[in-house]
Amino acid sequence: MELDVVPEPKREEERVLIDEDRRNESDSEVASGGPALVDSATGNETGLATELAKARAEKEELMQTLVRRQADFENFKKRTERDRHEEARRGVERLIMDLIPVLDGFDRALQSHQDPSYEEYRKGILLVRKQLWDALVRHGVQKVDAAGKTFDPHVHQAIERVETADYPDGSIVEVFQDGYVFHGRVLRPAIVRVAVHPGGGENQLN
Repeated sequence: MELDVVPEPKREEERVLIDEDRRNESDSEVASGGPALVDSATGNETGLATELAKARAEKEELMQTLVRRQADFENFKKRTERDRHEEARRGVERLIMDLIPVLDGFDRALQSHQDPSYEEYRKGILLVRKQLWDALVRHGVQKVDAAGKTFDPHVHQAIERVETADYPDGSIVEVFQDGYVFHGRVLRPAIVRVAVHPGGGENQLN
């Protein structure tokens, strides 16, 4: 009895065919952006996104720092300008304080010479006093309004109280010495005499 003999497969040829198929599959994956290339590209994109976010955060921080520095510089400029202006104002104030007694001297000279023979002299004194006063006014000096006004302890200084019903209680009946204000600051209060009604008005002058 004869047996059919099955020929063995040609192993070498099969191995060649298998290797060829694997090579074709690998080439196909590379050509189509296979898994290896996709993973690498995704990783690169993630890294770039992280670096971009970091750069944006650093830029925002620098911008905020720049804004703060600019604001600090502007405040410094304003503070320096304010200090410079205040120092200049104090210098003018000291000068005015020195000139006020000169103004008082002119006033005393005008009050002490009422003789008509001194009229030309008085005109000269009045002219010089006016020039001095106009200069002080241009720098912000104001005279304290006192005569006939109600006593105000912020700008008036009472050295005498007169009991009388002829004037409103607490009103100023006489000014002994003028007071002056410089940009809202009292350089010297007006020295005054104040009317007080009999039996009242004491608390108003305190």
